[in-house]
Amino acid sequence: MEDLRKKLFSDSKSAFDRMTAAEKKECAALNEDYKTFLTNGKTERECVSEAIEILEKNGFVPFVRGMKLKAGDKIYRSNRGKALLAAVIGEKNVGNGVNLVAAHIDSPRIDLKPMPIYEDSEIAYMKCCYYGGIKKYQWTVIPLELHGVIVKKNGEKVEIAIGRDPGDPLFTITDLLPHLGKDQLAKSMTDGISAESLNPIVGGMPYEEEEKGSDRVKLTVMKMLNEKYGIIEDDFISAELCFVPNFDARDVGFDRSFIGAYGHDDRVCAYPALRALVDIKTPTKTAMCILADKEEIGSTGVSGMKSACFDTFMHDMCNAFGVAYDECYERSACLSADVNVAFDPNYPEVTEKRNTALVNHGISLTKYTGGRGKGGSSDASAELMWRMRNIMDNAGVVWQIGTLGKVEQGGGGTVACYMADRNIDTVDAGVPVLSMHAPYEVVAKNDVYSSYRANLAFYTEK
Repeated sequence: MEDLRKKLFSDSKSAFDRMTAAEKKECAALNEDYKTFLTNGKTERECVSEAIEILEKNGFVPFVRGMKLKAGDKIYRSNRGKALLAAVIGEKNVGNGVNLVAAHIDSPRIDLKPMPIYEDSEIAYMKCCYYGGIKKYQWTVIPLELHGVIVKKNGEKVEIAIGRDPGDPLFTITDLLPHLGKDQLAKSMTDGISAESLNPIVGGMPYEEEEKGSDRVKLTVMKMLNEKYGIIEDDFISAELCFVPNFDARDVGFDRSFIGAYGHDDRVCAYPALRALVDIKTPTKTAMCILADKEEIGSTGVSGMKSACFDTFMHDMCNAFGVAYDECYERSACLSADVNVAFDPNYPEVTEKRNTALVNHGISLTKYTGGRGKGGSSDASAELMWRMRNIMDNAGVVWQIGTLGKVEQGGGGTVACYMADRNIDTVDAGVPVLSMHAPYEVVAKNDVYSSYRANLAFYTEK
């Protein structure tokens, strides 16, 4: 009877019980590199800069339209400094399709409005609009950094990263004291903090040379910004600035088996996808990594996965081999590398345990996402799931199946449907995350390593 159970039943085991000593050592080294990438890349622009540095150190060159290509060539293209496409040309003609991994590098944050600085009751604030799906109360009373770019009237681009370096000032959004919070606490968690109150404090010192008049604190702040960066208030109109948590990636737990950080969603999938591409030699099929922007708001815009930038890159690459890119698409496959919910024993009621990913059980293959009746999902085919099972098992990858919570509990989406809409077979595959979309998310190191191994196996499929 026991032998029959082993033969017929699924048996998901922890990575700790499956990994060799050599794999555990490699896992530790990979995660140290990932923590550095995560700490340095707190916006999509910073992630692209970090990624390009990694690519160029490993022989990748910018791909220019009309460039001749051959097996083994390593190319990349930056999309406006906010998204990135990279490829290693395979032995087979790209007409045979490519194996591509698509992740996103934007994360929930607090964006500045076009005219942000104002003063109220002798305190200077910045008006903001949150980006992506957040629980607003989680973004109050935590230390924040200000990151982004400003393009001045003369065209000069100024990069901002205030709070990243030791000694920099930080920012924060205040909340009510519990002594006066009776009415607030009676509200739902959604309504307890209003969106228009997510305004960080940026100053409190009045301009010394003016004893009377309004906006003396705002004037001090603008004077300091003008002296350091040469900007005026109208320059905020041509700026992309956001507040992000002042949390570096750190080990979590006595045994250091977890990583806590801001931005795991989805950089915990983006880094293994990039790193695996860098580490492969000439693959059989062309291997490609996409680091997209705007996923958290629907993958729209010129740097999102819906953008024609991907199609243009593929068209240019296919032209180098004299094949049609639609022919390449229909023979390609994609891992939509996005995170999934990890089973959390503190909140078991929202998930269905048999079909929810567990931490330390490896990368989660997710056949469908969406909401309610799979709405908005690409829903991978049985044939593609069979193919992925074999790729993972043949390479000894620790993997599992996962879904996004109970039916009708909620739901969400990834870039999978936008790749599938292009006639590319696509399945979601990503790292399980605790506290997803919070300013401080948690992942297991073993699952990060499993994601790397899975991407490696997919890129090098024979």
